[in-house]
Amino acid sequence: MSTNEQVARFGAVLGELHRLVRRRSTARAGRDPLPEAQVELLLLVRDTPGISGKEVAQRLGTAPNTVSTLVRDLTDAGLLARDRDPADRRVVRLRVTEAAHRRMADHQRHRTALLTEALADLDPAARDAILAAVPHLDTLLTTLRAHARPEPGPRTTGNPVAAEPSGAG
Repeated sequence: MSTNEQVARFGAVLGELHRLVRRRSTARAGRDPLPEAQVELLLLVRDTPGISGKEVAQRLGTAPNTVSTLVRDLTDAGLLARDRDPADRRVVRLRVTEAAHRRMADHQRHRTALLTEALADLDPAARDAILAAVPHLDTLLTTLRAHARPEPGPRTTGNPVAAEPSGAG
């Protein structure tokens, strides 16, 4: 397998692992999963309390009206709170609620239990290799976060995965 194939396989496995762990952890917790966009917004606000909606849109690379809809839905669900900025009353600052903190902690407990059980079923050498990779995956995450988010390109119709980049041929 070539390096490109290995990297592609790594990305595919990482994505599927994320989805499977998320689905199974949520099922273990006995609740309906939140849409991925809501989870991403909650994680960002948890890690950056007081962030504005405009800043959220910039950080997530999404439209402000999309963020407004997500904020409204999460506020209605009791997971997000909006506070007026005392320095500029036009700006709304976001923070996760105590209910969101409890839900996130509960999810983390179920995720940890799920992974602990699955890792226990592996060969000890495989388990050790996976756990030894965690600091390197943290470094990869930091590197990816440091890369500037590309500006959205022109929209295409059809399958964006199958679309050729402009100028390719």
